[in-house]
Amino acid sequence: MQLFYEEEINGDEFTLDTQESNHLGKVLRKNIGDTVMFTNGKGSLFTCHIEDNNPKKCRLKIVEQIFTPMDKFHIHLAIAPTKNMDRMEWMIEKITEVGFNEITFLKTAHIERPRLKLDRLEKKLISACKQSFKTWLPVINPIVDYDKFIADSAFQTHERFIAYVDQDNGDHLINQTTPNQSYLVLIGPEGDFSPKEISSAIDNGFKPCSLGKHRLRTETAGFVAVHTLNLLNG
Repeated sequence: MQLFYEEEINGDEFTLDTQESNHLGKVLRKNIGDTVMFTNGKGSLFTCHIEDNNPKKCRLKIVEQIFTPMDKFHIHLAIAPTKNMDRMEWMIEKITEVGFNEITFLKTAHIERPRLKLDRLEKKLISACKQSFKTWLPVINPIVDYDKFIADSAFQTHERFIAYVDQDNGDHLINQTTPNQSYLVLIGPEGDFSPKEISSAIDNGFKPCSLGKHRLRTETAGFVAVHTLNLLNG
């Protein structure tokens, strides 16, 4: 069964926009009376019947709604974007499949891409949610200044970590974390964090952590961090 996404679902019926209507009616050739599954990305799974398969204005009737609570743990990845956007899209797709809650892009000293178009990443995220049948849509935040981000008091209750290239970087991430907590992990650019950035993070309560004995690309490190925290939480 395929999963479709519609952000605004209210009442017993809803209508899709032209693009989604065309996809459902013409591309997938869904007919009146067919059953389709939708999510609003806010935890709800809707079983729907197609009332009208008009390719410009497809109308659906909700016959069942199931709500899935969020996990007890919360994963927030903060990462410097790579120069190659394909790598970021790959990472977004994979960490969505594995499971995360929020991502923030960091403007660091060695940043390769100081500006981002988030629409491409959001489309990749929605597609990955539908493919992996997830009913919670992760949050993508705009790029922010590194120093401002690490000093944000909103993260005081998180278990906070910074991963960087150093043979004496301390224990692996999985050995420093506690199950069912909120986590925030910082991942630097290909040129890594500057010594000043590492020092500032530690001064703000972040713990150095290792993601393994090998040097990883930025997007690989992001995936490994998210995967590690999911393993910790079963």
